[in-house]
Amino acid sequence: MFLETVIDVWTDSGFVAMSWRHILMLAIACILIYLAIAKKFEPLLLLPIAFGIILANLPLTGIMAAPLGDEPGGLLYYIYQGVKLGIYPSLIFLGVGAMTDFGPLIARPSSLFLGAGAQFGIVSAFIIANALNFTPFEASSIAIIGGADGPTAIYLTSRLAPHLLPAIAIAAYSYMALIPMIQPPIMRALTTKKEREIKMTQLRQVSKLEKICFPIIVSVLCILLLPAVAPLIGMLMLGNLFKESTVVDRLSDTAQNALINIVTIFLGVTVGATANAENFLHPQTLMIMGLGLVAFVFSTVGGLLLGKLMNLLSGGKVNPLIGSAGVSAVPMAARVSQVVGQKANPTNYLLMHAMGPNVAGVIGSAVAAGIFLSLFGS
Repeated sequence: MFLETVIDVWTDSGFVAMSWRHILMLAIACILIYLAIAKKFEPLLLLPIAFGIILANLPLTGIMAAPLGDEPGGLLYYIYQGVKLGIYPSLIFLGVGAMTDFGPLIARPSSLFLGAGAQFGIVSAFIIANALNFTPFEASSIAIIGGADGPTAIYLTSRLAPHLLPAIAIAAYSYMALIPMIQPPIMRALTTKKEREIKMTQLRQVSKLEKICFPIIVSVLCILLLPAVAPLIGMLMLGNLFKESTVVDRLSDTAQNALINIVTIFLGVTVGATANAENFLHPQTLMIMGLGLVAFVFSTVGGLLLGKLMNLLSGGKVNPLIGSAGVSAVPMAARVSQVVGQKANPTNYLLMHAMGPNVAGVIGSAVAAGIFLSLFGS
C-alpha cells in the first residue's frame, strides 16, 4: 500500500512531465536571476520576470491556465489580465511621470529633436522585420524595442502581437539593462574626443508655471493627434502634474512608490509566466532578440548623429553625446552620457543636458506606439 502511494504521488508529480525544454527554460530563468542579483541588471523587473518563467515551466501547476467550464483559472491568469488589457503599462507610466522632471526638456526644447532622432531604430527594425516576413503587427511590436521603453513595448505587443510578448518583453528589458555596455562603444566610435570634451552652458531656470502647463499641453496635443496613445501619454502626464503641482504630495508619493512597485511585481511575474517552453523556444525568438538589438543600436546611432548635426548648427555648443540619451531608458541613458563625457573631460557635467533628450525619448516612444496602433490596431 505504501509503495503504491509513493508510485501514485510520483506519477502525478511534475517531475514525470518535465522535458528538456522545461529544464532549458529553468536554466534561462536562473541566468536572468543571476544578472538581476549579481550584476544588478534592471533587477526590479528581471527578477520577477525570471521567477515568472520558473513558475510557468513547472509542469501541471495550471498557474496560467484559463478557466474551463466551472473550473477556475490559475492565479497568474487573472493577474495577467492587467497586462492583456493594457492596465499595468499605463499605471507604470503614471509612476514614471510622477518621478520625471521635464525641466531640462522645457529649458531646451530642441531636445525633442534628439528624442525623435533616437526613434530611428524603431523605423529601421520595422523595415527589416517586414523584410524577414514578419507581419506588420509583429514587426511593429519588435521595432518598438528600439525605444528602450519596456512598458510601451508590452503595451503595444499585448495589442498587436500578444503571442510575441515573452520574447519582446525579455528583449526590451534585457537591452535596457545592458545600456552601460551597449552604448559607450557606439558613442566613442561616432564622436571625436574633441566633441566628447565639449562643455555645455548651464540650462535656464524653469518656472513652476511652465512645469504645470507642460503636461497639460503635451497631453492635449499628443492625444488629439494620436488618440490611441491616450492611455500612455495621459497617465505619464497626469503623474507629472501630480509632482509639479505640489498640492497632492500623497498622490504623487503613492504613484512613485507603492503603486508602481505593486504593478511592477504583477507585470514582471505574469509577463515571465507567458514564457513557457512551448511558446518561447522557437527560432523566431532568436530573431526577435537579434532584431531588438539592431533596433536598440540604430536608436543610439540616430540620436548621436542628430546630436552631431545640432553641434554643427550651434557652432560647437552641443555635445553630441547627449543624443544617445534620446532612448527612453530614464535616467540610465542620461547617466551613460554623463559617464562617457566625464571620461573625455573630467570637468564635464552632461547629466542635466542629457535628461532633456532622455525624457523626450519617453514621449517619442509612446508616440511611435500610438502611430503603430493607429496604422495596424483594430
